[in-house]
Amino acid sequence: MLTYIFRRLLLLVPTIMGIVIVCFALMQVVPGGPVELAIQQLRGQHSSESGGGGGNSSRNVIRPEQIEELKKQYGFDKPVGERLASTVVSLFTFDFGQSFNYHENVIELIKKRLPVSLTLGIPSLILTYLICIPLGIAKARRPWSRFDTSTTVALMVASSIPSFVMGILLLVLFGGGSFLSWFPIRGLTSDGFESFSTIEKIKDYIWHMALPVFTYTFAGFAGLTILTRNWFLDELQQLYVQTAMAKGASEKTILYKHVFRNAMILVIAGLPAACFSVFFAGSIFVEQIFSLDGIGLLTWEATTRRDYPVVMGMLFITSLLGLLLKIMSDLILVLVDPRISLDANRS
Repeated sequence: MLTYIFRRLLLLVPTIMGIVIVCFALMQVVPGGPVELAIQQLRGQHSSESGGGGGNSSRNVIRPEQIEELKKQYGFDKPVGERLASTVVSLFTFDFGQSFNYHENVIELIKKRLPVSLTLGIPSLILTYLICIPLGIAKARRPWSRFDTSTTVALMVASSIPSFVMGILLLVLFGGGSFLSWFPIRGLTSDGFESFSTIEKIKDYIWHMALPVFTYTFAGFAGLTILTRNWFLDELQQLYVQTAMAKGASEKTILYKHVFRNAMILVIAGLPAACFSVFFAGSIFVEQIFSLDGIGLLTWEATTRRDYPVVMGMLFITSLLGLLLKIMSDLILVLVDPRISLDANRS
């Protein structure tokens, strides 16, 4: 196992290096970089100063020295190879630099935004597993019954609704849109939050996070339930289950002593990937709808505004965590099922 872990850790470096190089190359050819955006802003300032008229068009002309100054400011005055080398060294030393838009250290920005995403992700992940796995087991115990069919139809309908549509619907229904005003529309806390007692702070925070967490949980609810149902149903049809039934074992013993352990292998192995998607990939729309300053919204804003230090920093962190979680997933498989040997797994 140690050999496998060491080999996989060694592969992290070239893998992340390849991801960084590809994304860096894409940023060089994608139009609308920070220099171009800065030039447009300068021209807009000149137009507003001239009253928006076209009579003084010379004020809209950006001098070459201004362009060179902007390139130097954003680091585009150096050759591509030198910039790539500098970017790689900075990323691997966790020195992501300063944000172009926020004018703050990228690490500090991520530290500020991460608690919001964790507040969304952790309750959502717990609720998803606590609800979906028992529901999937219940469906597998009664396959093709009225309960199984009706819940499957309901889950399929639910899975067809995008998370941002569900978020907007919840705001309209319960956020003071057109019906009820049970929950706040945006933000994490109410005015005067600092003066609240500890219990009041907890209640206020839960009150603000209720709709975002429900929306977040709703997004991955159907998939895990159906997968759990199919995995358990497949295990229930295995020969060892029929043998145990022939020996007189009770349904409860068969289900929780034999089937549960085998079927849960795939569920548990997928937990690291679920953590990754919950904390980084799936929160963009939810954070935008509910005006929550989390990692997803930070990544979206950085991408649209060509804030390359933030984009590269988030890319490096998510790539590193994704690869580490894949290794963790393999280790969990071995711990859950000793029949799996990592030494024979060369993938």
